[in-house]
Amino acid sequence: MDEYNFTLPIKHLDWTHNLVLIKQVKDIRARYWYMVQSITNHWTTRYLQEAIKLDDYGKHGALANNFTETLPVPEANDVKSMLKDPYIFDMLTFTEQYNERDVEIGLVKHVEKFLVEMGAGFAFMGRQYHIEVSGDDYYIDILMYNTFLHRYLVIELKDTEFIPEYIGKLNFYCSAVDDVLCREEDSRTIGLLLCKSKDRIKAEYALRDIQKPIGISDYELGQALPKDFRGSLPTIEKIEKELESDR
Repeated sequence: MDEYNFTLPIKHLDWTHNLVLIKQVKDIRARYWYMVQSITNHWTTRYLQEAIKLDDYGKHGALANNFTETLPVPEANDVKSMLKDPYIFDMLTFTEQYNERDVEIGLVKHVEKFLVEMGAGFAFMGRQYHIEVSGDDYYIDILMYNTFLHRYLVIELKDTEFIPEYIGKLNFYCSAVDDVLCREEDSRTIGLLLCKSKDRIKAEYALRDIQKPIGISDYELGQALPKDFRGSLPTIEKIEKELESDR
């Protein structure tokens, strides 16, 4: 099982919910998602089972992208495996309304956990990364570099659901990074738009004629969990070990 460090809302689900999740959902990221959905949407056990059967998590976490159309097949597959959907930034919790700048600052503050969530090979290049184009100043929300694929990754954070207009700005930043920062040995820059949610059809339409390789993913914050139990609950690994010992 992949290690994933977050506190799970076990005591806010009844025992039947937890048994269903442990027996039927082996991927820890998916299990976390189903737990949060069960709490926030008041799912019954039967509804939870149906959601798992229909792979609601898989449908929710389908990365919208144009990599196949903008990259050679081997590169497109590598980039798809490099990115994910959703990203879970459970190290960030907000008790009040927040915006994308708050998320940026929080991710930088917890940069080690942020890099773990982003995956292998990523290096953090900067927040509000300055780049100059034709005498004007622009600032990229987050700039990263993947040392395995030799690519820059331009990340734009939004505190709303996906809007097609967001793609134009990200496309512009990818072009600028290709021209200003990339060296001869670097591959084409990848763009990643992180939104609170997205309509997949709108996302695919927005990407259809874009020339730069771009992905659109959701992100989730720790504020989705009730704050009265965060930091005080056992991990799913501990529960499974206890179940094993009981057997």
